[in-house]
Amino acid sequence: MNCLPRLHAHSAIPRLSAWTALTLALMGAPAQAQDAASLPTTTQETAPVQNSALTAPLFYQLLLGELNVRGGEPGAGYSLILDAARRQRDPLLYRRAVEVALQARSGEAALSAARAWAQDIPGSLEADRYVLQILLALNRIAETAPVLRDLLRDTAEADRNDTLNAIPQTYARVMDKALAAQVVREALAPSLPRPEHAAPAWTTIGRMELAQGRLPQAQEAALTGHAADPTSPYPALLALELLERGATEMEPMIRRQIQASQKASDMDTAVALNYARILLDLQRLGEARQQLEGLTARQPQQPEPWLLLGSLQVQTNDLREAAASLGQYMALVRQAPDERGARGLTQAYLLQAQIAEKQGDYATANAWLDRIENADEIMAAQMRRASLLARQGRLDQARELLRQQPERRPEDARLKLVAEAQLLRDFKQWAQAYEVYGEAVRRFPDDGELLYDQAMMAEKANRPVEMEALLRRLMAARPDHQHAYNALGYYLADRGERLQEAKQLIEKAVSLAPDDAYIQDSLGWVEFRLGNTDKSLAILRAAYAKRPDAEIAAHLGEVLWVSGQRDQALKIWREGLILAADNETLVNTLKRLKVQP
Repeated sequence: MNCLPRLHAHSAIPRLSAWTALTLALMGAPAQAQDAASLPTTTQETAPVQNSALTAPLFYQLLLGELNVRGGEPGAGYSLILDAARRQRDPLLYRRAVEVALQARSGEAALSAARAWAQDIPGSLEADRYVLQILLALNRIAETAPVLRDLLRDTAEADRNDTLNAIPQTYARVMDKALAAQVVREALAPSLPRPEHAAPAWTTIGRMELAQGRLPQAQEAALTGHAADPTSPYPALLALELLERGATEMEPMIRRQIQASQKASDMDTAVALNYARILLDLQRLGEARQQLEGLTARQPQQPEPWLLLGSLQVQTNDLREAAASLGQYMALVRQAPDERGARGLTQAYLLQAQIAEKQGDYATANAWLDRIENADEIMAAQMRRASLLARQGRLDQARELLRQQPERRPEDARLKLVAEAQLLRDFKQWAQAYEVYGEAVRRFPDDGELLYDQAMMAEKANRPVEMEALLRRLMAARPDHQHAYNALGYYLADRGERLQEAKQLIEKAVSLAPDDAYIQDSLGWVEFRLGNTDKSLAILRAAYAKRPDAEIAAHLGEVLWVSGQRDQALKIWREGLILAADNETLVNTLKRLKVQP
């Protein structure tokens, strides 16, 4: 006996949902019935008949389930659809049952349907993923270990490393990071001894540790993964994240991976490219160039390394080589244009304009800027045009060019003022830059970075009272702004004024940003001013090792010089001049000490 409820004979039947149509089509029924009047009366050939697996009771049950869902009775609809899924063992019907439960905000019902799916169709990756995601959404983290283990077991060998690599992102929103790390480690236990999966598995464990801020444990996991497979990019990518957080001891491992793996995979390219970017950030330009030249030699058809190499060559004034590298990048991008390539082309045009500007060829520079069509980059192009005008002695016209730019977005007003102030800074117009930053602060009073920049310009404009007042105002508004404490502390220390207060300010900055090499430099400098030479030397050596920089080199060299280690001082100063020959602090230090390194 058919126990399904009956529809009234005259009930209006709404149009079937897209899902129902899809389900019927996949089960063998036509998605849409043709009007009988439109059927041809005669046919030359008759297509073979394909009978649908959809029986009349099943069709009726599914239809009624959908009607209940659409009619505001998702519980009844869910029950009908789930019952059909169990009878048919159909993944589409199980998925629909899960969707109905989720739309009704019934996590338990969704979990019940997903678990039934996984049980009835063993090895279904989609079912495993649904169970895992629903458990995480319900914050039932401890129950995910067997599900994750099943998911990994059912994943094809060729895809398993990708699945392992995706696990940290899957658990990213979990609040209990320690429990998540424990569960993941338990689920990954079968993968750890397997050579083909050990590296990504250990990397995933390391990322789970990193999510808790446990850097030593993350480093250990990365090193273990690298030992299991020195060519694998997974541990190296984790090591790059750790390096950015100050774990300099991971750098040899990164270098070993790059040397061991000469493959042309996207991930291997990402390791070498990101390592080069970090070296650039650390101002280790020679090493960055070596990495990029090696990468472009191994993979000449990869566009991004050419762009980064060209940018570096512009920075080091190797203009002919830079133009060639950028030309190679542009040719590669034009062969396979996409959105990312379009953004890169804009950067390449700006760099080509900068090359022409440095060569004094302003017409060519403007011609490169004329190629920029991306509306979001128009301001960058106009900033470069303003620089061209200023270099030709037309600073007022350059400022007017920036002021006349339309403000298409709310942030454009701020960007215009910052661009004008930066232009004035580049041409050492400190007082005018101070006034422009003042205008920006008045228009955007809650922007702490503008207040900080105005304070820095007050110092350059020899207005120390205003500088201190602005920094004190910033400290009051943003007690966690480490750069405000550091700037005032360093200013006082550099002039030998209120040294105990300067030390307190810098120590406050250190407490807020203990890994910042520039703040460590300030601390070493104030210790030197206080007469604590040995302590100063230890701090400055550590800061310079963490971030080789011309200004830190100036301070470290002076402390070495005064302490009698003059050969070491000269060596450090020479390195600083290679990093930035025009660094004001370094140049002034050498002049004051009358040293020719």
